Amino acid sequence: MADQTPPRCGYVTIIGRPNVGKSTLLNRILGQKLAITSHKAQTTRHAILGIRTRPDGQILFVDTPGIHRRGEGALNRYLNRAARSAIGDTDLVLLVVEALRWTDEDALALEALTTAGLPAIAVINKVDGIPDKSVLLPHLEGLAARYPFLELIPVSAARGDGIEALERAVVAALPEGEFQYPEDQITDRSERFFAAELLREQLVQRYGEELPYRTTVEIERFEAVDGRYRINALIWVERPGQKAILIGKGGEAMKATATQARLEMQKLFGCSVHLEVWVKVKKSWSSDEGALARLGYHDG
Repeated sequence: MADQTPPRCGYVTIIGRPNVGKSTLLNRILGQKLAITSHKAQTTRHAILGIRTRPDGQILFVDTPGIHRRGEGALNRYLNRAARSAIGDTDLVLLVVEALRWTDEDALALEALTTAGLPAIAVINKVDGIPDKSVLLPHLEGLAARYPFLELIPVSAARGDGIEALERAVVAALPEGEFQYPEDQITDRSERFFAAELLREQLVQRYGEELPYRTTVEIERFEAVDGRYRINALIWVERPGQKAILIGKGGEAMKATATQARLEMQKLFGCSVHLEVWVKVKKSWSSDEGALARLGYHDG
């Protein structure tokens, strides 16, 4: 007899402090790079939908910026709003924490979850760095006392350990319902959006601790011409000195950055890419609510 189990489908918001591995987790589940990653905090700036279709259900993951205490500027406020607003309209929350670690910003993420009062699974990431897994037990017991989680699941997003168990637990927690997207679709974001993100990823990875957080990327042109994409991108910084650092001596630093971003775009888009990049100054854009909105940082 054919399996008559009704399909399940629902939204699952991934929250946690910065640099805990939320985007790496999403990429691992989807089996391809969708969210940009870095060892630096606050790499993710926008909520991103990742669609995982399985035989037993369709999971609509929402990756969010890290909930944090650092900074009071307009960009910091936007990032926290984006994360918190994504929790409000979801079927399930994944709270991602790091194995054997609990910080004030983890507590802030838990506070957002507690305020929402939604069903949640605790995802304990980076367990591959712990040889003796028995030491995890007190950590899991402590987490269980903080919130009535449906399950607590240790994983390694980097290696893939525990991912199948996590997916099964997520599907089981979702409501019954028909799939909302075609089975081969993995996101609702445009290629134009991902072009900007892949260039920004190179800025985060290649430059100092502070400079990438004073930069953003705007795509001025994105079009298909003769079987290839032609993309013109603007990198906005806040001061002339930052522009000089990005460009580097003889333009070599920016050339290397743009080249690697172009290669990443070709991998994602599956076609040849011609990328041209300019660096411009927009004073204090990260502290200006209006400038943020014009550069694509919209609530909702």
